[in-house]
Amino acid sequence: MAKYSRLEVAQVMKENGMVPLFFHSDIELGKKVLKACYDGGARLMEFTSRGDFAHEVFGELNKYALKELPGMIMGVGSVTDAASASLYMALGANFIVTPVLREDIAIVCNRRKVLWSPGCGSLTEITRAEELGCEIVKLFPGDLYGPKFVKGIKGPQPWTSIMPTGGVSPDEENLKGWFDAGVTCVGMGSQLISKDILENKDYDGLKKKVENALAIVNKVRK
Repeated sequence: MAKYSRLEVAQVMKENGMVPLFFHSDIELGKKVLKACYDGGARLMEFTSRGDFAHEVFGELNKYALKELPGMIMGVGSVTDAASASLYMALGANFIVTPVLREDIAIVCNRRKVLWSPGCGSLTEITRAEELGCEIVKLFPGDLYGPKFVKGIKGPQPWTSIMPTGGVSPDEENLKGWFDAGVTCVGMGSQLISKDILENKDYDGLKKKVENALAIVNKVRK
């Protein structure tokens, strides 16, 4: 069962401004990645459901976060159906992120008051997601749409909260472009938690990278 309500998760997303995301089948490595991101100031983590037995890995990582990392909010991404969403929520997922807009996922998440963020690529999809109770819409793939798309959406719909994933990198020019356009937060995967960091187990480097990215987010939002 989720520890945090959808409104609490949405508030942390707005305050933190960045959601790191990653997948790895090694539980112990995953714990170290979580700890490094946490020590760097991140308070959210999207575990992407992309490998065999991913739910088992997530369950262990969430138990670790609950015990060792107070305030760390664990969610799951790349969820494609209601059954998977329900399974992850049973394991304590505090938010569900999907690559597409699916109403069956909206229903099971809303029933449990768990935040869900669907991948949308048009104003029509975004509007439907909001009608279904979505707090923060995922713009995916972000690199194909870019900040100009966000700015265009915010014109007629200034109330819309958008989180781009894909095309986001931890440098000032990139982040300034997104936040100037009006995003609420950004999702960042391999540009933040790179293959080199994972292969070299450079957890200190990851901590510093997260710290720097969050510092840039705070700077460009001011």
